[in-house]
Amino acid sequence: MSDVGHSTTGPAGRHTSRTLKSLSMEGKVCVVTGGARGLGNLFARTFVESGSNSIVIVDLIEEQAQKAAEELTAWFVEHGEAQPDEIQAVGFGCDVSNEDSVKHTMQRIVDKFGRIDALVCSAGIVHNYSALEYPTDKMRMVFKINVEGAFFCAREAARHMFAAQTQTGSIILVGSMSGSVVNVPQPQTPYNSSKAAVRQMAASLAVEWAQSGVRVNSLAPGYMLTALTKNILDANPALREKWESLTPMGRIGLPEDLKGAIVYLASDASGFTTGQELIVDGGYTLT
Repeated sequence: MSDVGHSTTGPAGRHTSRTLKSLSMEGKVCVVTGGARGLGNLFARTFVESGSNSIVIVDLIEEQAQKAAEELTAWFVEHGEAQPDEIQAVGFGCDVSNEDSVKHTMQRIVDKFGRIDALVCSAGIVHNYSALEYPTDKMRMVFKINVEGAFFCAREAARHMFAAQTQTGSIILVGSMSGSVVNVPQPQTPYNSSKAAVRQMAASLAVEWAQSGVRVNSLAPGYMLTALTKNILDANPALREKWESLTPMGRIGLPEDLKGAIVYLASDASGFTTGQELIVDGGYTLT
């Protein structure tokens, strides 16, 4: 896998000075959909960096999810950040757009770890076609994965969080700045619409579950220099210049720019935060 962990392939030493305890993920069972690669993989590794030893990587193909879980564990052991067998990381296969598949996977997670403390719904897809040329099957796929998938995963995880009774939980739906603005120049109407739906879904679920102990928020990244994005921009320097010129901070975000945001939303530090969208876009949506 060419983009394992993004910046986590570099130094990730433990912080030993005084720090806010509520930001620690120690003792928490963390689940990330779309976690075999890309930003989802970064989120899973970030939870380990922040103290979690119970990680579930969910992706469409179980073999890839399990490989990613094994690589995650091996990296932290190899770099002296964990002892052998300290981290319990597993990979489960799941089609998030299939309700029965999601139910089965969430039950497997609870059977393995006993509960779910934090869920990140990171599975998602995007295509770039003009609206008049957008293939119908691809349009429907975007909504099935990005919208229905997020709903099924959030709902089924919440059921288990409710069943725990004394437990609180955090659910983060990964949206995009594209849910708030129409970013240019690439055409992607279905994707933009799906992420707007994710933003409203998080707010609506947050209100429904506000007194249950389960918080729901959304994380909206701007342009991020993932391995996939880097390949696209390397082949199209003019597009990179356009994106950077429209971003007030003058650069494209690095995946590690999302680490603090995902830990804040998943941890107890955000205990009174629900229904909010945290936009990490270098100021793009402000212009």
